[in-house]
Amino acid sequence: MAEKKIKIIVAKPGLDGHDRGAKLLSRIFAEAGMEVVYTGLRQTPEMIAETALQEDADVVGLSSLSGVHNYFFPMVVKTLKGKGLDDVLIVGGGIIPKEDIPDLKKAGIAEIFGPGTKTDEIVDFIKKNVRS
Repeated sequence: MAEKKIKIIVAKPGLDGHDRGAKLLSRIFAEAGMEVVYTGLRQTPEMIAETALQEDADVVGLSSLSGVHNYFFPMVVKTLKGKGLDDVLIVGGGIIPKEDIPDLKKAGIAEIFGPGTKTDEIVDFIKKNVRS
């Protein structure tokens, strides 16, 4: 029997209109053997959680370049949990000040990846921390 592919939702919460990095990471995840669903721009926490639920996602990757991470990332976590998706691995990335990372992790984001993070580090983190 074939090993189940990791399914990752890549999402851009809020009004951030820059998705080049999210698209690049989506391609990298696919090349690493993951099944990728990219939600596109301007997603609400509800839209992201509903996609994760419908797609039976293992991972939700959030990207923010507009400074809304302190609001939207915890809201996505809360909305996912509200739909019973407690075991979904949630990671984030983008332009996120180092001083914001501890609170984001307390809110349920497993890891934050900033600019310059090696893509294989992100893939390895996901593979090691996704639910089995």
